[in-house]
Amino acid sequence: MKPYELTMAEAMEKMESGELSSVELTRSCLDRIAEVEPQVQAFISHDEESAVAQAEQADKKRANGEKGKLLGIPLALKDLLCTEGVRTTCGSDILGNFIPPYDATVVEKIKKEGGVVLGKLTMDEFAMGSTSETCKFGVPENPWREGYVAGGSSGGSAAAVAAGECLVTLGSDTGGSIRQPASLCGVVGMKPTYGRVSRYGLVAFASSLDQIGPLSRDVSDCALMMNVISGYDQRDSTSVNIDTPDYTSSLVEGVKGLRVGVPREYFGEGLDPEVRSIVENSIKVLKEGGAEIVDVSLPHTDYCVAVYYLIAPAEASSNLARFDGVAYGYRAQDAASLVDMYKETRSKGFGAEVKRRILIGTYALSSGYYDAYYKKASQVRTIILNDFKAAFEKCDVLVSPVTPTPAWPKGENSDDPLAMYLTDILTLSTNLAGIPGMSVPGGFNKEGLPVGIQLQSAHFREDVLLKTAFNIEKSLQLGVRVAHR
Repeated sequence: MKPYELTMAEAMEKMESGELSSVELTRSCLDRIAEVEPQVQAFISHDEESAVAQAEQADKKRANGEKGKLLGIPLALKDLLCTEGVRTTCGSDILGNFIPPYDATVVEKIKKEGGVVLGKLTMDEFAMGSTSETCKFGVPENPWREGYVAGGSSGGSAAAVAAGECLVTLGSDTGGSIRQPASLCGVVGMKPTYGRVSRYGLVAFASSLDQIGPLSRDVSDCALMMNVISGYDQRDSTSVNIDTPDYTSSLVEGVKGLRVGVPREYFGEGLDPEVRSIVENSIKVLKEGGAEIVDVSLPHTDYCVAVYYLIAPAEASSNLARFDGVAYGYRAQDAASLVDMYKETRSKGFGAEVKRRILIGTYALSSGYYDAYYKKASQVRTIILNDFKAAFEKCDVLVSPVTPTPAWPKGENSDDPLAMYLTDILTLSTNLAGIPGMSVPGGFNKEGLPVGIQLQSAHFREDVLLKTAFNIEKSLQLGVRVAHR
């Protein structure tokens, strides 16, 4: 086994014993990037010299007896997390040359714990998309199948882990953007409870929905990353000031007495038969382990897409108003007036999907339409939240598909926005309710494409997700670490 194929926990053990150095591990990942990146295209930018220097520093710290939860671990970041002195593009021309003067809170925490940051990862422009095909700096490819999408908007984050280019990554999830690419690429991905992880330094898409989370090779690594990035931050007004548990303590075998809810609305028309079979097998595995299977209903699921695509664009319209060519980012040249400069900058700087969502959101917030659209959507959002609260009175965790289908060919839905939006139909509600959600690998279809299992639990019960995922992982024993096609 090559160093880049190790899990984070395995690599830490080998570095602690002296069997492996951070420099050797980092160089293994860099060599893997050189080998597969021309096909995978997971990175917008990476700096080999900086990465090796960070690894050398980590080895010195370890030799001096210093500790760190990520000391010497090579990882990468979705390119909407601000990194001091390092370009942060959000996959958009309008921020093509933006260099932040500060680090996001999660980046600060990673550096404090000794993580080796390899670079920044491809993503849909401003996280608006389901395939990462709207990225202006390269489109990531599914490491399991040439010509297939890696998912989105954290497509680069999922593809990099699946391809062995780094051991763990961070993504963001506004409507499924961690869980969906994790499912399509066969890795573990978690969207924490809204407020569990600081959003300070995350370039905002929809502020009431966005949440940062890890993508990893296995459930144990996901728990380790959650220990690093979770916690209260006074710089984020949405951060919740509650104790953060040791998530690794949730990784115990046995699900006897666990109440597993199966939401009937998630198994309806349009669900791929092989996806259904793989998810039902995971439910069977939990039942055989002693879990109680409970039939539950989320009766307002059909409204989630409409609600999401009013709330998210409305908040995007507000958040993206700051990109006007004045303070930073791209500025159109030779404009006749200030108003013309605004128009030219935004029309040339933003891509088609971002402009579409800005227009939808601006309309929904406009005078005379706010009550009919945004306000009404917010009211229905509360009803959707109440559906989940009622479900969690009957069960501890919900098990369902992440997506209706496995990965699909690039370009298949590119000209049909509605078809693209509907691919997230099973993930959007998690963000609308603010609850934690997770994707754990469930197996492969007959064509060799990965299929993930979606887990959802009540607010701040990431421990339940991790325990359930850990037991699914142990029972299925897929034994897959890195895609080799």
